Amino acid sequence: MLVDNVTIQIKAGDGGNGASTFLRNGLTAKGGPDGGNGGNGGNIYIQGSNNIRDLKEFRFKKKIQAEDGTPGRNQKMFGKNASHLIILVPLGTQVTDETSNVVYEITDTTSPYLIALGGLGGQGNVEFKSATNQAPTFAEKGTKGEEKTLHLELKLIADIGLIGLPNAGKSSLLSVLTHANPKVGDYPFTTLEPNIGMLETHALADIPGLIEGASHGKGLGIAFLKHIEKTKIIVHCIDITDPQPLKTYAIVRKEFQEYNEALLEKPEIILLTKTDLVDAKEVAKKIKLFKKTHEHVLSVSVFDDASIEEFKKNLLKFVTKE
Repeated sequence: MLVDNVTIQIKAGDGGNGASTFLRNGLTAKGGPDGGNGGNGGNIYIQGSNNIRDLKEFRFKKKIQAEDGTPGRNQKMFGKNASHLIILVPLGTQVTDETSNVVYEITDTTSPYLIALGGLGGQGNVEFKSATNQAPTFAEKGTKGEEKTLHLELKLIADIGLIGLPNAGKSSLLSVLTHANPKVGDYPFTTLEPNIGMLETHALADIPGLIEGASHGKGLGIAFLKHIEKTKIIVHCIDITDPQPLKTYAIVRKEFQEYNEALLEKPEIILLTKTDLVDAKEVAKKIKLFKKTHEHVLSVSVFDDASIEEFKKNLLKFVTKE
């Protein structure tokens, strides 16, 4: 199960308290202040990961807490600073700080975002010694680490998104193009979560089947429409045996318009699938039908290696151009 929408509580570490102590040993009965400072609490960072299932750990783990700094000690010994905590989330995750309404878009794996600041360690009494106060008895307490509520929403980042109504052949196509292993079957909603494979250096995502009314919550609803937002190119798969392919195409485009009109502007390839089920004349007829209004219309059968290789070549050329 792909977890793509969670709310978690985070708390950075508290700073350690400063120590209020005085030097006492066999040679010194009443020495001066020697209380050390407390250590700083751990910060919490969020960083991108290539593992699209990283949000799954938050399905049951709803509170994340960094370590506290340790208190200062006598003999001017400073407390240890706590280690910082890095939360890994999949690339494409939108992180909303519900405390401040700041939104972070996680788009790479190298730039951690500081999301909660750890508390500062308190100063020990040695820091308060002065000419007028040779024996201060007080020390600072460490400050509290920040606490926040975060909403994490995953929107997959892929170069190419395979879309279409259920049973359009998307999962089969993904498996032969990228050697991914999505579940394949001849019934609606075989694919219940996005699958990703790599075509050379390009990430290709099989977006679960849409149906009429998806933008209003029908079928799998908008849970997966959002994953199309981050794709750079759309491959719109249409079963060539569909008696009304233009209507089928229009259904999906209408859902795009009602969910987010920006989806209509994405570069698109119309791909007629399952060409092994019809003769060459029918393939040519359906291609001609779409060519009247669309520049990029291709056809493929997962059982025809030549057509797969031709599609790969055209797809890579199209990705490079875009």
